[in-house]
Amino acid sequence: MKLDKLDKRILRELQRDGTITNLELADRIGLSPSPCARRVKQLEDAGIISGHVTLLDPKKLDLKLTALIQISMDRHTPDRFEKFEARIMSYPEVTECLLITGQSADYQLKVIVPDMEYYQELLLNKITRIEGVTDVHSSFMLREVLNTTALPLDHIESP
Repeated sequence: MKLDKLDKRILRELQRDGTITNLELADRIGLSPSPCARRVKQLEDAGIISGHVTLLDPKKLDLKLTALIQISMDRHTPDRFEKFEARIMSYPEVTECLLITGQSADYQLKVIVPDMEYYQELLLNKITRIEGVTDVHSSFMLREVLNTTALPLDHIESP
């Protein structure tokens, strides 16, 4: 699907505020409500808009500790990676799992927990017990400088 300027404006507005009504969205982008709703539906049908979520504030939920964990595996086989990834996906504290390159680690995890005690329990009794995990390095977030779910759209050329 080729995106035009209106599509990009729709995406920018929805990334800023996913709770915006169609009427407000149409007004902000300078389109009437019916064509605006059709465009949003087309973007959803094309898979460009893949879902709608509510973002929660971790601090207000007493989740004060964010850790980045680099994990090395003993073998680089599809089976080993599949089993690791399936286990990691079962831990709600893991909010991100990336298979990476360019580091000595194979994976980087982002983990959000209430405190260091909880983190220690997760690390020692769950993550390090996953078959194939050989090395773990943890870093802890001191301050969040930028955290966005918005994707850049400037690279998309409009027809």
